[in-house]
Amino acid sequence: QVRLVESGGGLVQPGGSLRLSCAVPTDRFFSIRRMGWHRQAPGKQRELVASITGVQATTYADSVKGRFTISRDNSKKMVFLEMSSLKPEDTAIYYCACLSCDPDVWGQGTQVTVHL
Repeated sequence: QVRLVESGGGLVQPGGSLRLSCAVPTDRFFSIRRMGWHRQAPGKQRELVASITGVQATTYADSVKGRFTISRDNSKKMVFLEMSSLKPEDTAIYYCACLSCDPDVWGQGTQVTVHL
């Protein structure tokens, strides 16, 4: 069974940076998985922020283009989300997800809060 473990959330001031990590230690097929990061803010729908395929093709939501970067290290079975120029509207719980698993598999989430 695929298991995802996120880390790296926290409190940051506007304009700051954070790096989220997602470990997928038990997945033999990690290198071919399409992985992603979603987020959900209070009172809002869950949003796919970024995704990355096994061959490093990436997609981003318009709201984070140019500020967020998704990457992966297949040798370590990890996915990362580098977030910079953070805004208060980026405040949300961020979830790592295996998008090509059937059904989708989600991590427990990590809180990111952006305010002074």
